[in-house]
Amino acid sequence: MKRFDLSGKLAFVTGAGSGLGQAIAIALAEAGADVACFDLAGVLGQAETSAAIVAVGRKALVLDGDVTEPASIEAAFDRAERGAGEIDIAVNSAGIANVSPAEAMPRSQFLRMMDINLNGLFWSCQVEGRRMLARGRGSILNMASICGSTAVPGLEQAHYDATKAAVIRLTKSLAAEWSGRGVRVNCLSPGFMTTPMNCRPEVAENVRKFVDMTPMKRMGQPHEVGWPAVFLSSDAASYCTGVDLNIDGGFLSI
Repeated sequence: MKRFDLSGKLAFVTGAGSGLGQAIAIALAEAGADVACFDLAGVLGQAETSAAIVAVGRKALVLDGDVTEPASIEAAFDRAERGAGEIDIAVNSAGIANVSPAEAMPRSQFLRMMDINLNGLFWSCQVEGRRMLARGRGSILNMASICGSTAVPGLEQAHYDATKAAVIRLTKSLAAEWSGRGVRVNCLSPGFMTTPMNCRPEVAENVRKFVDMTPMKRMGQPHEVGWPAVFLSSDAASYCTGVDLNIDGGFLSI
């Protein structure tokens, strides 16, 4: 079980103030890691995440910034390492979701989705990868979605699906590029989870359908993504890179 232990590790988690990013940050702390929590300034959930990390006896650093600005990520990374040592684990969970019929989607809506979910994730990987490659070690974990592998009837989110498909492909490409240099890159693809993103008014009527379409006949809980994240971030997954791990209650098996 020692290979699952993250004691002595420092993790950097984007989107740590809510949803799955928050659940992953807390799970990493429960496994022994100190956690640098990165999110937009003013996100109230950051205090909740920090308190939960401290409650399990680990150190929490609260960092403000914007993943669409590489300099912002770089500055936060520097603050984290000055405050707590070298970062061993990075989890890129910052993202947005919204819906619009593809034929009527405004250009601004499409480009913002790309800028945060794909470009922002790449900038994060780039900053993290440079540091880790220089040290010859590290684990990067990206947040994708089952919507990157399949389209869900009734969800008008072609722009969101496109970003998540790109995240899966980007993860595999970075894994191949960096695998011989000590840095592992993997991603998680959650199914339908009980997070704020799936409590949006525009998807509320689809929740029952999501449950009916999932073989386990329920929504997933955020902590059910947290512990798979611990596995892929730990030495127990030392031979895993380029993995897209589906956490979906069997959705993609049908």
